[in-house]
Amino acid sequence: MPSETAEDLAFAIDLARRAGALLTASYERLERIDYKSKRDVVTDADYASEALVVDAIRERFPDDAILAEESGHHERRGKRGTGRRWVIDPLDGTVNYANGIPYYCVSIGLVTDAGPCVGVIYDPARDDLYSATIDGPACLNGEKVVASQKDSLADFVVSLAIIGRGGIARERRVAKEIRISRRMGSAALSLAYVANGRFDGFVQNGGLSRWDVAAAGLIAERGGARVTDLSGGPWWDPRKKGATIAIVAAPQRHHGELLALLAAAHTSVGTRP
Repeated sequence: MPSETAEDLAFAIDLARRAGALLTASYERLERIDYKSKRDVVTDADYASEALVVDAIRERFPDDAILAEESGHHERRGKRGTGRRWVIDPLDGTVNYANGIPYYCVSIGLVTDAGPCVGVIYDPARDDLYSATIDGPACLNGEKVVASQKDSLADFVVSLAIIGRGGIARERRVAKEIRISRRMGSAALSLAYVANGRFDGFVQNGGLSRWDVAAAGLIAERGGARVTDLSGGPWWDPRKKGATIAIVAAPQRHHGELLALLAAAHTSVGTRP
């Protein structure tokens, strides 16, 4: 691993653990919960975690840009740009966190002009830390992991969220072909689970933002999964704005089956009288 990438990864790991410790200290002790939308909330822990991460990046890498979920874009403070941008979600799974459900994470990704190159997902509730670099393996707590090796799609447990018109009917169509589906409330953590087969696959047809996928998508990919958009194209597109990203992640041998199944489900619902 090149020394620069190793240093970036070590920094991101330490930072994610520090942010996670802050979240743990506030878990089930929240003083403030605000409603961002009908289904989404933000807590004082989100803001505190993000401030910790942003301040640390600014101090260590003043020439790097930052994209953070709560505060948006932070352009470089140094004298020159590096083409590097940290993409962070200080607390993915806020609704779970606010309700005392221990399924949430800190997500920190480093992106260059070539795409995501460092990814860290930290689950403070389990003390699980997923990590990867563009030229290294996916790891869980420092040990190499690989995606599901199951032979049949019928045995798959899939993180499945099909939103929009006909979503329930399409989910049912897909669910018939797999073992069972789950929707856990933290897309970043669920996508990272594909790297070591806790989830055999991940499907969401929109509603994801860059901070949801920058780190987790890289981790799943380096674990051996194929990660794409719904058409089988590249999963990372820096031009995507807002919650418009769709992801399909699964082992190489079954990824095409999932894409075909999703297409058939879409056609079935779309042609229904």
